[in-house]
Amino acid sequence: MSGDLERQRKILFMFQKRQIVPKHEFLDTLEVSSATFKRDLAYLRDRMNAPIIYDRFHNGYRMENTGQKFQLHGLWFSENEATALALMEHLLASLDQSGLLGPHIEPLRTVIDGILGPNTPSKELRKRIKVLGMFSRKSSIDHFGEVGSALLKRKRLHITFYSKGTNETTQREISPLRMIYYRDNWYLDAYCHLREGLRSFAIDGIQEAELLEKKAVEISEKELTENFTESYGIFSGKATQTCQLKFSPNRARWVSSENWHPKQIARTQPDGSYILEFPFNQDPELIMDIMKYGADVEVLAPTELRKKVKQAFKEALNLY
Repeated sequence: MSGDLERQRKILFMFQKRQIVPKHEFLDTLEVSSATFKRDLAYLRDRMNAPIIYDRFHNGYRMENTGQKFQLHGLWFSENEATALALMEHLLASLDQSGLLGPHIEPLRTVIDGILGPNTPSKELRKRIKVLGMFSRKSSIDHFGEVGSALLKRKRLHITFYSKGTNETTQREISPLRMIYYRDNWYLDAYCHLREGLRSFAIDGIQEAELLEKKAVEISEKELTENFTESYGIFSGKATQTCQLKFSPNRARWVSSENWHPKQIARTQPDGSYILEFPFNQDPELIMDIMKYGADVEVLAPTELRKKVKQAFKEALNLY
């Protein structure tokens, strides 16, 4: 199949160079038989809707002027590249819990299947690959479209926001900056004009959203990185502390290949245990991640985090 794609790609190049291309030039350049060339033309016409016609007056082939610009999009991909594209399309569709991208993903799927043929590997991929959103929330994301529109148009949003952490509903005017897909859930990084600072909002907590005509505030990439990326997890704020964890030799075999933070520092001890250090600001998410490892992890620093994790384990033990 990849050889067919390469020939069809060359046919496109030849049409780009010349308006009329005689048949013998195709055969000489492609080094194929008349039968193979005939099959390529049939594929391009029937499967890719290429408006190729034979011009008897000029004794050659040309692209018919249909009034629309024609591009053989799929021919820019080899078979392996198109299969990888099919995989990405399937993963994207699996992540699209809101259904917002559905109308746009379906045409892409049709094009990919057209590129790879009737027995397309993309169909087999969809049967063999499953994405499990183990920690994704089932809450609806009704205002995904408004958020996306505000991001593209660089406009502010007025939102009614419900915070699960505080169990409070507030009215806010925000300048959307970017959407984040984190741990199978969608978040919005924005400048909050109520709090006069950068905040991260769970998009499923947005109960109402209205696009305003006010221009959104722009924040530099450097400031966004310092506020959202340098700390641990989804919580915002500049990192102010350094966490130091020690994992058991058994658990080290897994943790040593994990990325906990962009600026993490790690080392393996002589006994096989694994020391991991990284900066953080707020610790609720960090404490939950530490507790998942039970007796296979010890908090070495800071002291306050060590106390909090110890207390959390005591409270959990009291339940039993």
